[in-house]
Amino acid sequence: MAEQRGARILIIGAGSMGIITGYHLSLAGADVTFLIRPHRAEALNRPQILYCYDDNELKEYKGYSYITNPSEIIGANYHFIVITLDGASLRNETGLSLVKTIGEAARQTNTKVLLGSVFFDVRAWFLQASGLADEQVTDGHLDIHVYSPKDVTLPVNPPTDPELISKADFAYIDRPGQGFTVADSSPAVAEGFAKIYNASGISKCVVKSAVQCAVEIDALFPVFVACELLDWPKFQEIGSKGELWSLAVAAVKEIQSLSIHGELGQQAASGTTEASLAAILAAWEKQMLPLDLQAFNRFHHGNKLKAQGREHLRACLSYGAAEGKPMPALKELLRRVEDHEVTAA
Repeated sequence: MAEQRGARILIIGAGSMGIITGYHLSLAGADVTFLIRPHRAEALNRPQILYCYDDNELKEYKGYSYITNPSEIIGANYHFIVITLDGASLRNETGLSLVKTIGEAARQTNTKVLLGSVFFDVRAWFLQASGLADEQVTDGHLDIHVYSPKDVTLPVNPPTDPELISKADFAYIDRPGQGFTVADSSPAVAEGFAKIYNASGISKCVVKSAVQCAVEIDALFPVFVACELLDWPKFQEIGSKGELWSLAVAAVKEIQSLSIHGELGQQAASGTTEASLAAILAAWEKQMLPLDLQAFNRFHHGNKLKAQGREHLRACLSYGAAEGKPMPALKELLRRVEDHEVTAA
């Protein structure tokens, strides 16, 4: 435990992903600091109250510190920097400036960077933008589902206590059997972070191949677009949605078949059918109870991270075009959702 308890970790962002990740790292004995925007300071001056769907109890998260000026990370020599900004925010002008500062702080040091931002081939972009060495950076994602009850009220399923949720800054569920996934793009970063996270004793970080992570994550985005067009039906019903579901599954297979996903992606595309994907999603929905998964997805992917999702799919189209793959299903799915947005506006 000595290594875990000596770990100094900077988390970029103190939103849903940042706070829950910091909470579990703190339970592992790590010294957690958040880099936040100044307007978040007031909220972080008090302990964060967390509602856990798994045991229907409130948790108190305290003992962290925060900074508001990115230049303060230069020379600080953190063991890990964990980036929790969404992909769209990371790649805008402000995000790019922050990435360059992270590069300046971590270059030619032992600092390891975990890139928790979800975007198509985001690690390659980050390495180029930051100037960091390949072995210093890996990517990953939070499997825990978390949101702020102050931003959205989700339907309540027993035994969830709505009164407790109303008192929480964040509500979360850690049902899939793993709370965090890291890619093995840099084994030292992945294994080092997983060792610290797993010392929490209540959540688990798993290490997977970078290709497996990409295949699993990238293929979800057409599903969320289809759900948006269908007004977020239950996953147990999605297999009956006819032509639009067929189109979404065809788009999933096109993404899986991109060369960046290698042989594993080809195998996934060959094995993906409308029925098999619908069954996987229905099982996921059941597993996440008492959280209403599709109500969560409507807020998280259909609202909060909508821009990230759109950019992600456009990036897939660009990669396909570079490979001579027209990806007609994905192109049509994007056209429909863009038309839908215009009509809804």
